[in-house]
Parts: sequence; C-alpha cells; structure tokens
Amino acid sequence: MNIDVNLNIHYTAPDYVWDKIGKVYESMPYWVGNDNGPCWKGESVDLWASVEPSGIQIAGEMPQDIWEEWYQNLKDKLTNVLGYDIGEPEDGFEFKYDWENRI
Repeated sequence: MNIDVNLNIHYTAPDYVWDKIGKVYESMPYWVGNDNGPCWKGESVDLWASVEPSGIQIAGEMPQDIWEEWYQNLKDKLTNVLGYDIGEPEDGFEFKYDWENRI
C-alpha cells in the first residue's frame, strides 16, 4: 500500500518538541534510524518522515493491515507526549503554534 499522510505538527515547533517526536519515532516497530531522515524498514515496509510546511509527512510503502495499527499507534503516542490531538489537518486536526506552555 502506498502511504502519503501529513500530521498536524508544525515545522516551527521548538527543539524540545522535536526531541519528543524523535523518541516516539524510535519506539515504533520497523525503526532503522535517522541517518538520512527518520525511516522504518522491514519486509514490505519502507517508510520515511520529513518536516514540511504542511506538517510532518509520512510516506512510503507498508501493507495495509500493518499500516492501520502502526499509524494509530504513532498518532496515539504523539498525542500523549505532545499533549494535543495528532492527526491529519485535512481531517480537521489543527496545528499548535503556541508552545509557550511547555509540554
């Protein structure tokens, strides 16, 4: 299955937020590292993440049955560590711009 989603995490988030995101990435199944950007690889799995003006982009290939659980797990973990609902902006999930109240 071809994957191409954006999450409502704005590229202007401060470093401490990116540190939390990095730890979540590392906790996800198929994690292989961050040499050329975050990526996950395995049998029939080849995903990468990048930071775009439209939010964090996750793209690549993953079987649908693995993707559904993996993606929900990623969003749940990010929601937990960042303190606001993480999802796709086109589904109504809003960006957080005010990082003054450190989470």
